Amino acid sequence: MRMKLVVKGALALFLCAVLFVVVLNLVPHRRDVRQPIPHEFSVSDPQFLSTMDAIFEGSVTSGHSIDTLLNGDEIFPAMLEAIAGAKDNINFLTYIYWSGEIAEQFAGALAQKAQEGVEVRVLLDWAGSIPFDERLVDQMVASGARVERFRPLKWYSIDRVNNRTHRKLLIVDGVLGFTGGVGIGDEWLGDARNPNEWRDNHYRVKGPVVSKMQAAFAQNWLEATNEVLQGDRFYPVQDQAGEIYAQHVSSSPTGGSQSMHQMMLMAIAAAEQYIRIGMGYFAPDEVLITQLLDARSRGVEIDVLIPGEEIDVPMVRRASRYQWGRLLEAGIRIHEYLPTNYHTKLVIVDQHWTTIGSANFDERSFRLNDEANLNVYDQAFAQRQIQDFNQDLSSARQVTLEAWKNRPWTIKIQDWAANLLKTQI
Repeated sequence: MRMKLVVKGALALFLCAVLFVVVLNLVPHRRDVRQPIPHEFSVSDPQFLSTMDAIFEGSVTSGHSIDTLLNGDEIFPAMLEAIAGAKDNINFLTYIYWSGEIAEQFAGALAQKAQEGVEVRVLLDWAGSIPFDERLVDQMVASGARVERFRPLKWYSIDRVNNRTHRKLLIVDGVLGFTGGVGIGDEWLGDARNPNEWRDNHYRVKGPVVSKMQAAFAQNWLEATNEVLQGDRFYPVQDQAGEIYAQHVSSSPTGGSQSMHQMMLMAIAAAEQYIRIGMGYFAPDEVLITQLLDARSRGVEIDVLIPGEEIDVPMVRRASRYQWGRLLEAGIRIHEYLPTNYHTKLVIVDQHWTTIGSANFDERSFRLNDEANLNVYDQAFAQRQIQDFNQDLSSARQVTLEAWKNRPWTIKIQDWAANLLKTQI
């Protein structure tokens, strides 16, 4: 009898421990900003730039060139060319690295540079790269590259298994950087001509901000390996590559976890004319929804472009759709991209400020993931993004309030249920 009580007690303790771990993973970190930010100046006002510079670690600098790369046909050749030209070190961090043709090409290119004596570091998020061909890891490691997984499932890190690195960074010799929405998977090959070729943006960056991109890689690399990257091999003096002002913003649940959230709120609060949001995953929290509605009440035009039925995670679309009513009633235009999965991460405010990088417009990006974005303070760059955004709009279907209200009750129930899980998807 006594033994049975001991067993039952031990089982109860075990179940409590499991429940505690589940709660730790599922409950997001509390927001730093819990109400909308008032509109005090525009994104073109020097006060906006000085405020963003002060809050996000004084990182707004001039001297950059940024090339926009559209879809796999432009993105992958540019990245592989940069890898082939490396002289000293390559640091590559990605959330998704799947099997397939492009995975083979990247593994071969990275292995080749390692054989040539270039230091190659590859950091893959454990969850994002689960369907990964271990043969490719063996190929890179055998050639001298270091390949690590970020937060693999271990008993001592199980409380953080839901906190992933979603950053997408390639830095070559400390002077050339790439960031954007692309993962290493055949889904991104091509030019978004059909459902098998995803639509996405990536960016080639030169200038002082590349050192900040390197620091974001180094932060995750340090946790995974306990190696500190230091010295001018990784952080060289950067040449002036152009006239663009840019700023790198990193966020992490364990340090500055709300910075992406706050950054988006501040930019929307400073809008005076137009907000354009192009997002692979759009499921904002209540504060961001209220911030958007506040901007619309000031007369700001707002267009939101998101995936349609070709989305790779349908539950995100359902959770997003549940929230559309108030946005549509306020006159915010929502468009669903039709040709293929729309995976970009882009926000343009007026014609002066653009943010690009890995962060989606959802609670997972703002409160659970490690993310890395590049803010660009440049009218010419914004105009180029607007041009591409408008081109994508021509392949989208605008959602009407009537259609949203009249969707079948079965769909409404699915949307409601998905919204309950929006912090996790």
